[in-house]
Amino acid sequence: MDLWLFWAIAVVLTGMVGVLMVQALRRGGEVVAEHPDLKVYRDQLAEVDRDLARGTLQEDEAQRLRIEVSRRLLEADRALKQVEPPAPTGNIIWAGGLVLAVLGGSLWLYNDLGAPGYADLPLESRFAAADMAYKTRPAQAEVVASLPSVTPRDPGAEFTSLMDKLRAAVVERPDDAMGLELLARNEMALGNFDAAYEAQAKLLALLEASANPDQHFAAAQILIAQANGYVSPEAEAHLIDVLRRDPKHGMARYMVGLMFAQNDRADRAFELWQGLVDEGPQDAPWVAAARADIETAALQAGIPYTLPDPPALPGPNAEDMAAAQDLAPEDRAAMIEGMVGQLEERLMDKGGPVDEWVRLLNALRVLDQTDRGRAALRAGEVNLAADPAALKTLRDAAAAAGFAP
Repeated sequence: MDLWLFWAIAVVLTGMVGVLMVQALRRGGEVVAEHPDLKVYRDQLAEVDRDLARGTLQEDEAQRLRIEVSRRLLEADRALKQVEPPAPTGNIIWAGGLVLAVLGGSLWLYNDLGAPGYADLPLESRFAAADMAYKTRPAQAEVVASLPSVTPRDPGAEFTSLMDKLRAAVVERPDDAMGLELLARNEMALGNFDAAYEAQAKLLALLEASANPDQHFAAAQILIAQANGYVSPEAEAHLIDVLRRDPKHGMARYMVGLMFAQNDRADRAFELWQGLVDEGPQDAPWVAAARADIETAALQAGIPYTLPDPPALPGPNAEDMAAAQDLAPEDRAAMIEGMVGQLEERLMDKGGPVDEWVRLLNALRVLDQTDRGRAALRAGEVNLAADPAALKTLRDAAAAAGFAP
């Protein structure tokens, strides 16, 4: 339907409804309530006729009572007619203005929140369209080819030398699983996604059935990072392998939810992410990722949802860091080192949300631990590679702390 025709019909219908409502209010204001005595007198006349018919009242007495009740009825009716009905004009104007305001506001809200000019889209049709989009979504290579080229990061001469040695060692020992895994992780941190995926694929082929869920997830993570957060069919295949081996794998469940969200199935994304938020642990990186996206998914799916309050992040907070500034240099370093150690060990081992990585980088800056800061940056980049926004936040924090290569 033409947009102008839609609005013309909407305005005409709204005007008609407004006129009907004002007319109803006007007629309602003209109604005069019946005098309370009139019904009583009419009932008394009817009672006289009934008593006369039953024989409990004589004709002459009945006639006398009729005359008396009729006289009172006429007086009550005369008194009623002498009362002027209240003029409804002021109320009608006020009510009419209110009606117009409500109807005009409804038009404005629909224009702002609705989709004028669009045909109805039943839920069944939406699901069918989402299913078609899912089945026909582009492959990994197609998406990567459409993205702007990214220059791999320069990690510095020392790290470059170490990487050259690692690559040479993997060529010499192609069956070294640890070397392949380490190579894939570091190539990914550098942005060499093709090399990273090649190394990870060789690792999975080498290990075959003994490959653990995290190693399969690493392959999906490389592809998702290379596609700037897009979950391609190839990445989905690795995620399915992960969940076959470990149905409770947190990051794989989050990424599958992301895939559903990208294909207009926010309802299924919400279902997966709500499970992650409810199950915890609340400091897990997949819970932090789910918390960041679940409210949007709930809104898109039309599901009422209130996100629980976030847990306090472990590690030194802003107050801790401020308190440390008042200590002597040696005491300050010892205090911060004690607070940082546990956070650093956990993030390096299991990963975590970007807020924790940023907190670690800031703490290492205070400790003047440049090498540890750069190592944390590389580990954080691997952990957050599938989340471009979080990756940018991490790198900005690293640059501010002086850890960027």
